[in-house]
Amino acid sequence: MLKIFKITAILEGISYLVLFSNMLFIKPSNIELYKTLLYPIGMSHGVLFIGYVILAFLLKNSQNWNVKDFGFILAASLLPFGTFYMEKKYLKAV
Repeated sequence: MLKIFKITAILEGISYLVLFSNMLFIKPSNIELYKTLLYPIGMSHGVLFIGYVILAFLLKNSQNWNVKDFGFILAASLLPFGTFYMEKKYLKAV
């Protein structure tokens, strides 16, 4: 399950960056393309985010994460590039 969490963390980080890229680069130049891409990108990011949080709760006890580490792992999903850093720091063994 830890390998699935690692993959989910990477995919969630990528989807977060793609969502920001859509908002920052495509929206000003082509509003129709922005509106077309917003739903599938946003939906995939939402599903990956929920999966990331659920998997983090499921792995908390088996990985012996203390409250500080677990809070950082959850907060990493809210920051751009946060899941990439978390994946390198906490999931090295996989």
